Amino acid sequence: MSFENFNLHEKIVDGVRSQGYNEPTAIQTQSIPPILEGRDVMGLAQTGTGKTAAFVLPILQRLMDGPRGRLRALIIAPTRELTEQINKDIVRLGRRTKLTSATVYGGTSIFNQINRLRGKVDIVTACPGRLLDHVGRGTINLSGIEILVLDEADHMFDMGFLPDIRKILSHIPAKRQNLLFAATMPGEIVSLANEVLNNPVRVQIGQIAPANTVSHTCYAVESTRKTSLLKDILTKTEMESVLIFTKTKRVAESLAELLERSGYNATSLHGNMQQNARQRALDGFRNGMSKIMVATDIAARGIDVTRVSHVINYDMPDTMDAYTHRIGRTGRAAKTGDAYNFITGKDVSILQSLKRVLGSTLKYDGPDGAGGFLWGDTTAPARSNFGRKQVAGKRSFSPKRGACGKSRGGSARSLAGFPGVQRIAAAASRV
Repeated sequence: MSFENFNLHEKIVDGVRSQGYNEPTAIQTQSIPPILEGRDVMGLAQTGTGKTAAFVLPILQRLMDGPRGRLRALIIAPTRELTEQINKDIVRLGRRTKLTSATVYGGTSIFNQINRLRGKVDIVTACPGRLLDHVGRGTINLSGIEILVLDEADHMFDMGFLPDIRKILSHIPAKRQNLLFAATMPGEIVSLANEVLNNPVRVQIGQIAPANTVSHTCYAVESTRKTSLLKDILTKTEMESVLIFTKTKRVAESLAELLERSGYNATSLHGNMQQNARQRALDGFRNGMSKIMVATDIAARGIDVTRVSHVINYDMPDTMDAYTHRIGRTGRAAKTGDAYNFITGKDVSILQSLKRVLGSTLKYDGPDGAGGFLWGDTTAPARSNFGRKQVAGKRSFSPKRGACGKSRGGSARSLAGFPGVQRIAAAASRV
């Protein structure tokens, strides 16, 4: 099947071709036809499967006819990064349509947004809080909305945005087309879907679980040894680029700084950063200037970087939903990826959930060496200079001592030598 089968306007098809898309993904194949028919759609699919184009293309098609320069389509997303990513896709796919779009989110000048909204805008992609600010100021007119998209609706619930969503719904016409997309579907989102959607077509691609293009390995490690384990993995593993997740903003920033001091090209992304700093970090990661990004869960949505070869959960998330979204940053666009999980004694619950969902495909690296190489094992894959800074006239950075406290030439200890790891491994073996 090709995109021509959707009978899209030739200018939209041209935009699709310009992005190198040849065949629609499964979520696009099943979602685009009912959306083009004007049906409400609830789309469920793993991250990285092409959900954005699944709703952007029909929106462009619908707006080709009718008045221009009037706000007719509203897309609501949970984070600034995802908002920008969606807008970029609109611009790229609609580059010949002359349809206009704008973004609305916090952390940047509201007055610049007001000036943009005063112009002719057909599509707005917005975060809920800032959108309500504009509604309160009277600087946005939602009375002409014909199509509403709630993207990453499950994450909007996680971030406490559902009250804001309900307020926004009260300001847009009751007669409209509604689209809801998510990677997971907790009960609260089912309730929201029942409120918003009218006799929807439900499209679900596969199981709502981590993508099968990603392999998953758990490392038993003491909390105090996580950084040493991380450095050892970065040194010994061939990686294109890596996204490292932490639970807190403080740890994300300090870990990125530590890696920088150790000679790696690393950056951080977290909620305390100003928007221009966040954008610089994202741009550097996308263009390869930074090989490593250390981030909180804010980066689990909206980062569309196909070259991410590895995701490392330095701190494990609390739920499988959060794990699915983190891991969705790798193995995208039919590529493969690897997920490395640092498991401490506090993570037995999420480890049990991982085992239930992934079954025998979940690898475990502990004292028994199952599923891969041990931390510090001398039989590990050849070392690489991944992420290391290159200085003209100098050799690449190479620490004198290994991550396990032994010289590079000597035999390093495995995890089995660390107190408490046997207990972690035993807990893991029981799930």
